[in-house]
Amino acid sequence: MSDTTTSNRSPLPADGTVLMYSTTWCGYCRRLRTQLDSEGIGYTVIDIEEQPEAAAYVEQVNGGNQTVPTVVYPDGTAATNPSLADVRLALAN
Repeated sequence: MSDTTTSNRSPLPADGTVLMYSTTWCGYCRRLRTQLDSEGIGYTVIDIEEQPEAAAYVEQVNGGNQTVPTVVYPDGTAATNPSLADVRLALAN
């Protein structure tokens, strides 16, 4: 998992929720969504294949790679492919 600070190019999610950059075919994204659902953690999904500016943001925070899921927290930090425990910890802080 890598953490970076978001730029103005990514909206920030509401407190207690996350913003997830994803694709429809990503198994890791599906798994994280299922885990967030089971924990009652709210999230908004942005499909990087439908929004080129979203893909550019994901590349920016992932060293030029379109790695998903990339999750943005309310404090403006981003994490690449975080575990459910990582998300819980970030939201608790």
